Amino acid sequence: MSVPCARCGREYDVTLFEFGRTLWCTCGSRVGLEPRVRRVAADAELRFSADAMLGKLARWLRLLGFDCAYASDIADAELVQRAIEQGRVILTRDRALPDEWRVSDICVVRAEKTYEQLGEILRRFELSDAIRLFTRCSECNRRLNSAAAAELKGRAPARILATQDPLQACPGCGRVYWSGSHTRRIQRVVEQLLAGE
Repeated sequence: MSVPCARCGREYDVTLFEFGRTLWCTCGSRVGLEPRVRRVAADAELRFSADAMLGKLARWLRLLGFDCAYASDIADAELVQRAIEQGRVILTRDRALPDEWRVSDICVVRAEKTYEQLGEILRRFELSDAIRLFTRCSECNRRLNSAAAAELKGRAPARILATQDPLQACPGCGRVYWSGSHTRRIQRVVEQLLAGE
């Protein structure tokens, strides 16, 4: 099977367009397949994949309880392939990505500052009611589990273990989470973002 260039009619083997990849025809136009439309159940959890430029945004989305895959060294081809296979919306600052890859779930983030980017995503995908603060690991994206202080000896400061119970622990990377001044700061940021909607 082949894919023709809409301008000059030159044909390219369909295998060149795996995962929505496009290419430049010799006539200067972009050739590719039509974007795949992903069917998502209305009650399905929205999942994201952030490109290498959006590490801080990925961390914040995780803090708000959203599933956001991120790898600092991921190439565009691998990012797109994983997102398609895992049913994720791609978040990127790369304005050329939607031209280079014809997939339906690419969101080009316009804002430059992290808090503005977070607000942009919350508004665009109408996520304010889906926020679940501190339910996901900000490092590895796994859901956190409640854990008793006795289970976490040596993994958190003794003063924290003595005053806070239960705590949150990541089953993936082992990181321990507890309430403190940082959680109040994060809550204030979220309140400000939601107030600005």
